[in-house]
Amino acid sequence: MEYKFINREISWLQFNERVLQEACDPNVPLLQRLQFLGIFSNNQDEFFKVRVANIMRLCRSRKNAKKMLTGDYTPESLLEELNDKIALLQEHFSATYRTVLAEMERESIFVVNEKNLSEEQKEFCRSYFAQILSPRLVPLIIRKSVRLPFLPDGNSYLGVKMSHKNRRSVRYAVVRIPTSSACPRFVVLPSAAGRHDIIFIDDIIRLMIDHIFFMFSYDEIGVYTFKIMRDAELTYDEDVSKSLFERISEGVSNRRYGLPIRMIYDRDMPADMVEILAGKLGLDNSEMLAPGERYHMMKDLMKFPKVRPDLLYAPQRPIQHPSISLFSSILEVIARRDIFLNYPYHTFQHFIDFLREAAIDPRVESIYITLYRTAEHSKVINALVNAVKNGKKVYAMLELKARFDEEQNMENTDLLQREGVKILHTMEDLKVHSKVVLVERRERRGMKRYAYIGTGNFNENTALIYSDFGLFTSHDEITEDVLNVFLFLSNNHKQFTFKHLMVSPYYMRMQFVDMIDREISHAKKGKKAYIYAKCNSLTDVGIIEKLYEAGRAGVEVRLIVRGACCLLPQVEAMSENIRAISIVDKYLEHARLYIFCNGGDERIYTGSADWMARNLDRRVEVCVPLYDEGIRKKARDVFEIQWHDTVKARLLDEDRQNTYVKPAPGAAPLRSQMALYDYYGRLSNYKK
Repeated sequence: MEYKFINREISWLQFNERVLQEACDPNVPLLQRLQFLGIFSNNQDEFFKVRVANIMRLCRSRKNAKKMLTGDYTPESLLEELNDKIALLQEHFSATYRTVLAEMERESIFVVNEKNLSEEQKEFCRSYFAQILSPRLVPLIIRKSVRLPFLPDGNSYLGVKMSHKNRRSVRYAVVRIPTSSACPRFVVLPSAAGRHDIIFIDDIIRLMIDHIFFMFSYDEIGVYTFKIMRDAELTYDEDVSKSLFERISEGVSNRRYGLPIRMIYDRDMPADMVEILAGKLGLDNSEMLAPGERYHMMKDLMKFPKVRPDLLYAPQRPIQHPSISLFSSILEVIARRDIFLNYPYHTFQHFIDFLREAAIDPRVESIYITLYRTAEHSKVINALVNAVKNGKKVYAMLELKARFDEEQNMENTDLLQREGVKILHTMEDLKVHSKVVLVERRERRGMKRYAYIGTGNFNENTALIYSDFGLFTSHDEITEDVLNVFLFLSNNHKQFTFKHLMVSPYYMRMQFVDMIDREISHAKKGKKAYIYAKCNSLTDVGIIEKLYEAGRAGVEVRLIVRGACCLLPQVEAMSENIRAISIVDKYLEHARLYIFCNGGDERIYTGSADWMARNLDRRVEVCVPLYDEGIRKKARDVFEIQWHDTVKARLLDEDRQNTYVKPAPGAAPLRSQMALYDYYGRLSNYKK
């Protein structure tokens, strides 16, 4: 039969709509709702700069366009539908923002502008402008005959129009709104007791606009916000005389100058100014121009001042794993048993301590690690440097092509090389997305290996807000497989076989298909058969077709997919045995888990791979089997708890309405993230 699919881009927008639902939910703490608005806005910006920009390139090139799109679309028809959906979501965002602001005012939190400041606040703003903002401002005068200096994206700008009432002369200018840790987007103003007044720095600049342009003669001055979005595709040349590091470095530098694909502007901006800016930016298509609100770059709402902690989610102290004590050797614990961690419920400090112990243990000889996204001032990087200084051989694979983290990874590469870390160079045609570590330790019986295989980045900051799994093991054959992963990374012309791990791009797809086929065979024989999967995205057409086939054969398929899901569940005669949900809550669901009935002898895997073509065919990913029965039970429990979420789970179905899953009549609601925190707390006898 002919199977149906949801287009990947359309499905992703439905995911971001679920993020927006969190901002609309009155049960979510008020300032947390503001943060979800910031997350939504950041997601939309990245989506436009990456996915929409890609569709626009397909419209221009036409090369293999149809093959690259999921669903029955041409690039033009898809772009039209995306623009319509983006516009609707933006309207929903704006309405939600206004609602949240009104509710904040009832809590005595006011976002004020330059027109409703007290004299004391005006004086404060003048001082703030002089000390903080003025040194960072570079006004640009727009001249018809002179090319406009380059305006990078990632910023908001103020377009300024200066005019005389009785003269035709008009002057235009642009001012970039600076934002950095030293110059945050929001400023808390002096306020009356019990009241919090907060202002965008945009409006402090508006207040002082006459000061900026005092040397010009004008009767009227208008100030309007706009932002530019540029194609964020990273391209680099094929000059073999340069290293890949050099070419990626040049590509990152050139990306700043990517083609502008959209300008969003204050809808009050005069038409003549819109026309001039569009012309200077080379935006010759009306679809590239989008009227918007007074403020842009609303991703900055993620950093809105925490003036009322009681209006945010209460912090949850990470739980100590019961097998790991503060003053004992983690390596010795791993030598006795596997350890399964689930962040942020468990503390990420266990992973940091694992690296630190390896760095100073005199019997440890070498450490291998893959790094994709690290924290600024990373404790992981620091531990690796300490290991080298303690005489260890350290091998690190830093993926230079990690989107939007290329510069950070190049800086870390330079730092680690200077300190003596051996860098395993990134591959030209493959992105290394696996999350693996190997420690080699000389013990009485010879060399002993310890490994970590995870789903999330080695990043102590995101580990506080991303839900991820990690497995510590000293299983001899698994750790030998991990060693072979690193040998492959150091010599990618040689293929290795793996006894236990699933490793893409060579074997993982085939192994997943084999396990699905086994469930199909068992179902056709009348045996119990099921597939339970939890992942970030499900977009691979080949895997989806096998899941459809499994469902039609009688296999029970349960899917928990946080992001894009191109599979259509619960469709008569196609996917009636397939059910799917998505969970969006306090923590970003980032863990992957795959469970296959296997005739009663379950096969359970976790790792870095989603069911996407890029993960299975164009990346180095690693999934590890869970063998320890206690850990297998935990993995099943996690899936079951999440599957029965009746607070934050949404149905993924043919209607595509993001309908919340409701508890059965008389049943208590279950919010899985809170239930998991309690679950791990009970296992650790943890007291909040």
